[in-house]
Amino acid sequence: MSVPKYDEDFKKSIVALYQAGKSQSQLSKEYDVSLSAVSRWVKQYSEVKLDDDSVISAQQIKELQKKCHA
Repeated sequence: MSVPKYDEDFKKSIVALYQAGKSQSQLSKEYDVSLSAVSRWVKQYSEVKLDDDSVISAQQIKELQKKCHA
């Protein structure tokens, strides 16, 4: 059994729906995606607004943390 591949746009659209108020379990059932995948995408693609009104993704934060600890 192969693992389904989802493109980045699809993942981001699921995250946008989550941020608009749908629950992760709701999205998992509605789009037939595992709950762990939805959770991982939310962590990966959620964005944080900074004080200077710029936006950074969780993935970018993770990359910055790696550079700081290297």
